[in-house]
Amino acid sequence: MIVGVIVACEIAFWVLLVAGLVARYPLKLRRTGAVLLASTPLVDVVLLAVSAADLHAGGTAGQAHALAAAYLGFSVAFGHSMIRWADVRFAHRFAGGPPPHKVPKKGPERVRYEWREWFKALLAWAIACGLLQTAIWWVDDPARTGALRGMEGSLSLVLVVWFVGWPVWVSVAQLLTPNTIGRKQSTSKMKRR
Repeated sequence: MIVGVIVACEIAFWVLLVAGLVARYPLKLRRTGAVLLASTPLVDVVLLAVSAADLHAGGTAGQAHALAAAYLGFSVAFGHSMIRWADVRFAHRFAGGPPPHKVPKKGPERVRYEWREWFKALLAWAIACGLLQTAIWWVDDPARTGALRGMEGSLSLVLVVWFVGWPVWVSVAQLLTPNTIGRKQSTSKMKRR
């Protein structure tokens, strides 16, 4: 049942997002669009309530319960930026808004972007692990919460890999890349001589 609720919540999130953007831009119903977009967090509340009710009724926590906590953490941490990402593209396409900003492949702006995204992932991890740990304490039965503890380890591993593979890697690459601005200035000084 929990897997079905997760799928339904994921679908509901995207339906509310698209409906809000369509109402806001092509239909020019700004208030309706804002209400639909603002209601996307309700999907997370429904998912949390269903998961908690199932565990309270004596259900054994499985991967679906663990995924519900991970989904909720991801949605809270990344939901706003996902909505903003879609909003900019809809505004450009349907309301003459400016084109979406593209993050450069390298440089200081790319480094800031990678660190910002990783800190969102850290927030998602903290929320998900907080929910998982709360459920473990609430159920208070190790035989029924093994999947929740396993998800804490998996999420921690993903966070470490993300940390090393993106913000650290991009930061080190930026430090090792010669300063092209400095090189251009020194080249122009040499040409003047």
